[in-house]
Amino acid sequence: MHEVELSIGGMTCASCAARIEKKLNRMDGVTASVNYATEKAKVAYAEGVAPDDLVATVEATGYTAALPAPARDEETTEAAPEPDEAAAWRQRLTVSAVLTVPVVLLSMIPALQFDNWQWLTLTLASPVVVWGALPFHRAAWTNARHGAATMDTLISVGVTAAYLWSLWALFFTHAGMTGMRMSFDLLPTGSSEPHIYLEVAAAVTTFILAGRYFEARAKRQSGAALRALLDMGAKDVAVLRDGDLETRIPIGRLAVGDRFVVRPGEKIATDGVVVSGTSAVDASMLTGEPVPVEVGPGDPVVGATVNAGGRLVVRATRVGADTQLAQMARLVTEAQNGKAEVQRLADRVSAVFVPIVIGLALLTLAAWLLTGNSVTAAFTAAVAVLIIACPCALGLATPTALLVGTGRGAQLGILIKGPQILESTRRVDTVVLDKTGTVTTGRMAVAAVHTADGEDDSEALRLAGALEHASEHPIARAVAERAAAAGALLPVENFENHGGRGVSGVVDGHAVLAGRLSWLRDEWSLTAPEPLRRSAWAAEAEGRTPVWIAWDGRIRAVVVVSDTIKHTSAAAIAELRELGLRPVLLTGDNRSAAETVAKQVGIDEVIAEVLPADKVEVVARLQDEGRVVAMIGDGVNDAAALAQADLGLAMGTGTDVAIEASDLTLVRGDLRAAPDAIRLARATLRTIKGNLFWAFAYNVAALPLAALGLLNPLIAGAAMAFSSVFVVSNSLRLRRFSPN
Repeated sequence: MHEVELSIGGMTCASCAARIEKKLNRMDGVTASVNYATEKAKVAYAEGVAPDDLVATVEATGYTAALPAPARDEETTEAAPEPDEAAAWRQRLTVSAVLTVPVVLLSMIPALQFDNWQWLTLTLASPVVVWGALPFHRAAWTNARHGAATMDTLISVGVTAAYLWSLWALFFTHAGMTGMRMSFDLLPTGSSEPHIYLEVAAAVTTFILAGRYFEARAKRQSGAALRALLDMGAKDVAVLRDGDLETRIPIGRLAVGDRFVVRPGEKIATDGVVVSGTSAVDASMLTGEPVPVEVGPGDPVVGATVNAGGRLVVRATRVGADTQLAQMARLVTEAQNGKAEVQRLADRVSAVFVPIVIGLALLTLAAWLLTGNSVTAAFTAAVAVLIIACPCALGLATPTALLVGTGRGAQLGILIKGPQILESTRRVDTVVLDKTGTVTTGRMAVAAVHTADGEDDSEALRLAGALEHASEHPIARAVAERAAAAGALLPVENFENHGGRGVSGVVDGHAVLAGRLSWLRDEWSLTAPEPLRRSAWAAEAEGRTPVWIAWDGRIRAVVVVSDTIKHTSAAAIAELRELGLRPVLLTGDNRSAAETVAKQVGIDEVIAEVLPADKVEVVARLQDEGRVVAMIGDGVNDAAALAQADLGLAMGTGTDVAIEASDLTLVRGDLRAAPDAIRLARATLRTIKGNLFWAFAYNVAALPLAALGLLNPLIAGAAMAFSSVFVVSNSLRLRRFSPN
């Protein structure tokens, strides 16, 4: 089997993706999965099927498709920027809104009407109906060719009917005469006074354009996780060529087996093995774990991590698509493709609702003609049926509630990325929390200072802090920051870094050593007092890091450093339990450290020592057990798990990749925002469902009245506008949402 990823164009709703997927899967030897959010189709095909056949099938379905572009020379060609679909919708929305406002005011307020005002409204409304609504007309035509009907069909039919009726009235009745005034009657009067409905055509178009603009903006964000993930890698690399001369080349030209140099502060270009040099490698941007890994000759390193210490020479073992970074990007893609997309209620119902409305309008026209009524009366009733069914309220139901909900969320430090995730918040029963940066601060701090008999804690911290201040290691910085809080740090003489094992120097006349016990024992022949050994063992059992301190030829103290728990974490876990959620702690740390943290914050279930690539498998396994899973994380290694989860929540203090892959972002970095986010999302979902219910109820109640001639098209337009006002007002109630 071969695989290819097609770029699909022209999709306007989830039903489009389903239609394309159905057509592709009907081909012999083809298995396809179409993602509406990313506008991609992942297709597996057997021998005998040509990629061009796949493109032809999609195009025959009424959409556009493109195969992946061939690889380009990275030295001479930059990646073309992705088209901004939201910008196109924004342009249509802006122009249409400017033209629509005076049309609505003139049509609905008789006092503003002047001689020949109707021709001005025609001039203003025509670009809105023709150009502004063009995407809906085009999609409706495509759907009609394939025997399908969606929201686009109803929008196009309603707008076109109102516009054509207005044209007929203007050119063939008294509606186009100078001095014409359009009155506002609650019930049909039976008079022959003409009416035009240009405000209905223009307003419906503008409202729906607003909804599509906000949808397109959210869709564009869904692909940002992959762009951010790939942008993390190095862009060029210093390769060692003949005679160990350094030559800087683009990363795309690096080959397996090449040796390259990584200086302090630089990103490691690709996965490899250290050939020479020792250093501490900061992998926090990739793993979310705060403690750097000490590496030396023979140790593996991962691309996109940062060299925090000395100069390294690395031999490349994997490049391009084989690297761990690229594999994580694939995990994010697969998790996004595998996530079931929520079919919007309006689109599902409109598949049945649209044909019914069109059929009812035709039946109304025929019934009035067969009962001896005039063509004008029959057509008026038929148009009223179409106009009263215009889906303005349906189109506003989701975006208005989402806008108000997200605006209130921003005030509370919560970002909701789109309506597609809200359904999950109601069903979630398990919340998986990453430890580092989520439950804990992700920053090393001194947890305790233990000294030998007769030694002073403050003196030990004073000497250790001064020595460690000369080091850039995160653990050293933690010790130095704690010492600095107690007073000014002393100067250090003869400072020396011993390759990740420890540091030495002279502070205030004392020869001070700080580092691992094995280094002090093997290199300096120092013996640790038994009480300090017991303190260090107890710290290690809890997952903490002991730093041994010696001066003047004796081991005199142990400084215990650990990642600290956020002071709000325990309260946040308690709130999550109150919402009926079962918390699970998921971390790559050792089990002892994980269980210690879990016990302090009130979590019973712990999954520890999980590799970054395996986190998504843990989430999938929980889902296979029947759980509906929310994931809270902050590291790049959490991105795939956030995408795989039914609901992904990213800490705003975390990496951009984790934030972009999530459904909700907790900007404050405070875990208490997680239960607030779930409550707000659930409230927003309830509002959306309420809006949809009343939008449909309004149509169901008003359609019979229109068909019986009890609503003229003008009243139908007013009723349609009122339904929109009701939906907006209902959505505005979310501004009063309180997290308590």
